[in-house]
Amino acid sequence: MPTSYLFAVLLQVALPVPPASTVPASPRSTSGGLSAATSTSTNSEAGGSRHAGAVFHGRRGQLTVTTPRRDAAVVVDGRLDEPAWADAALLTGFSQFFPADGIAAQDSTEVLVWYSATELHVGIRAFAAPGSVRATLSDRDKITQDDNVQLFLGTYGDSRQAFVFAVNPFGIQSDGVLTETGAVLGGGFTSTSAKARESSDLAPDYVWKSKGQLTDFGYQVELSIPFKSLRYRAGDEQRWQLNVARTVQTSGHEETWTPALRGAASFLAQSGVLAGLRDLRRGLTVDLIPTITSSAVGTRNTSTSAWNYDGARPELGGSVRWGVTSNLTVAGTANPDFSQVEADATQFSYDPRQAVFFPERRPFFLESQEQFTTPNRLIYTRRIAQPVASGKLTGKYGGFDIGVLSALDNQDASFDQKHSPLYNILRLQRDLGSQSRVGVAYTDKIDGQRWNRVVGVDGRLVRGIYNLQGQIASSFTGNESGTLRAPLFDASASRNGRRFVARYAMNGISPDFDAQSGFIARPGIANISATHRWNFYGKPKALVELFSPELFMLGRYQYDRFVNGDGSQDRQLHLRSNARLRGGWQLGAQLLLEVFGYDPSLYSNYVMLRPGAAGRTDTVAYTGAPKIGNRDWVFSLGTPEFRRFSYSGFAVVGYDENFQEWSSSRIFSTQNTLNLRPTEQLRVAATWNYDTFDRRSDGTRVLTRNTPRIRTEYQVTRQFFVRVIGERSVVTQDSLRDDTRTEAPIHLRGVDGSLRRAAAFERTRARIDVLLSYLPSPGTVVYLGYGDALSANRPGVPERLQRTRDQFFMKLSYLFRLQ
Repeated sequence: MPTSYLFAVLLQVALPVPPASTVPASPRSTSGGLSAATSTSTNSEAGGSRHAGAVFHGRRGQLTVTTPRRDAAVVVDGRLDEPAWADAALLTGFSQFFPADGIAAQDSTEVLVWYSATELHVGIRAFAAPGSVRATLSDRDKITQDDNVQLFLGTYGDSRQAFVFAVNPFGIQSDGVLTETGAVLGGGFTSTSAKARESSDLAPDYVWKSKGQLTDFGYQVELSIPFKSLRYRAGDEQRWQLNVARTVQTSGHEETWTPALRGAASFLAQSGVLAGLRDLRRGLTVDLIPTITSSAVGTRNTSTSAWNYDGARPELGGSVRWGVTSNLTVAGTANPDFSQVEADATQFSYDPRQAVFFPERRPFFLESQEQFTTPNRLIYTRRIAQPVASGKLTGKYGGFDIGVLSALDNQDASFDQKHSPLYNILRLQRDLGSQSRVGVAYTDKIDGQRWNRVVGVDGRLVRGIYNLQGQIASSFTGNESGTLRAPLFDASASRNGRRFVARYAMNGISPDFDAQSGFIARPGIANISATHRWNFYGKPKALVELFSPELFMLGRYQYDRFVNGDGSQDRQLHLRSNARLRGGWQLGAQLLLEVFGYDPSLYSNYVMLRPGAAGRTDTVAYTGAPKIGNRDWVFSLGTPEFRRFSYSGFAVVGYDENFQEWSSSRIFSTQNTLNLRPTEQLRVAATWNYDTFDRRSDGTRVLTRNTPRIRTEYQVTRQFFVRVIGERSVVTQDSLRDDTRTEAPIHLRGVDGSLRRAAAFERTRARIDVLLSYLPSPGTVVYLGYGDALSANRPGVPERLQRTRDQFFMKLSYLFRLQ
């Protein structure tokens, strides 16, 4: 990388932070004691004199909050000692939500709320035993292992969507959107009944201020949220849904201000109300983010072994956001930077018929992505590979949620690399009552003479603890040969009771269904499934806080056979039991009973060679056994969030299908995650995924996959961190044969008709990524990074692990927020 680029980076680091996003950097109070406001602001829950302002006690049903408006200037320092806090609305009387609901919280929490013309101000006092608070100086959105408090603001009052603003004891921020889809939680190898509500999407980043400190009574945090960072209906008076949740890591409990119940179809519908917000002023809502990027990619010249770099000139780009109204936002970008500052972790699928999903990471598409959410992922913006320019309109108008996106992709992403693919995406959703909705999705991709369109309608009906969802869609794909149409359907009904949870689902995707602007993991199948879960709650302070046995049944069909009423291809019966123990321990055990049917499409390129008449060699199509039976045990373990570490993982043992040869095998599979926090600033996340498949016929090993990964971050200050990621993935496969049948060697037919032996191999891929990040606020960033890719192949070249590609990259961007 040219020296001038690095010099420019150092100059940018010294630039002042935009005033709108300035936050103090010190994570701990220097006073070491209570702030001046603490001794006069406690209510009867914590002892001491009464609060001067109105008190709203959640367990007493005081859930409609009116709060004073003050045109006072405050400094966000985490002290809560300005006069404006003295008569702020006080939210108290929290309830335990997880693992058991309906009882008073073990920990006292006080939340102070007031507002000015331009900002909502929130103060938090979280009481805790001395030395019990978990807190680290971390990067944004990395506070789930700390004690934290989450503020939910449903600015549209639709019980479907809410802004989420979360802080740890130092005021480190985590933000995003909670969009309830009606999903039934649980299932999978790591199934626990721990989650009592759907997870928030932490991809969006908003501009707001926060600062916190540890205190003698626990911790205290101050938040200031500008109204221009929110979207809400126009009007002189606002009425927003409001809830507050606190996570206490020493107990593993989650506590909420409203006495929310686990047995409900919606968590957001159980919010309180923040009423009487008048004459809010957002001002001019325009954000400009110019960007400079530069990279130098190094590759090896195969003939000379010389290492060459193709460093190009810095590229200029940027984006703009304009809040047209308090409801609607227009955003655009030109020559955007979508370099991944963190590469996707290597993933393997247990079923090779399923495509592997990688989440969106690019800032422009992450913003307001909740407006484009659809069942079955009919919209997947990573399909837009190398956009030249893009624009979108998002928000709410007249009861409709609106998402419109257009993007022009680079010619390199075209089918013939001669055209620039054009994407047009529309997503509309209409509220039906307080929780139900109906939606329409339309996607259009044009690539020269080729095009693909998808039209879908979906809806959700909620009544009490019952939830009914459905979706129908059709794809239309055209080329020089004509137009092909194919359907998709999905329907489910669920009951989300406190003690009994059930879900019944049926879906089907035609083999010709093509969503070139979406993500379909596996077309050509239909599924019928049923899930039943029972929850048994222990008494307060019991060893077992929650025990949840579960029964899952699934029948999987080839789509055409399903339409014709024929039998299933795969059948699954899973018996699951999961327990939550006192202190946050999680234990799980599952028995998986399955029958998988042979899928000829997966082995269309498999052939065998047999001697024929007159010395000929005949090519014989590969034919597997009609059915393979599986029996697997799954064991899972999760520890509490200890002060310095936590662990979660599972292991699978038993008999499972060997997809490489379509025969039964002994399987051992394990996934492990160890999080270390040696200091308040250093974090290490180590993951290890390991799979082995041994033939049951003779015990020989057919496949091994071994992928350790270590991610290390050091948070120098609140704005600056250094990250190093190392990963090594090794896949070892034996020579394939027609196991348990003819035992003949398997050959693979290439696209050109040639045949090659499916011989043994070992492939090693490794990667090292280093990033220096200065991120004082969303939009203002300085990235300096280096990525190194290595590989080895046996047989093949190189046989030893060697560097095959590396890259230096730099990104500078600055948020100009016009006042």
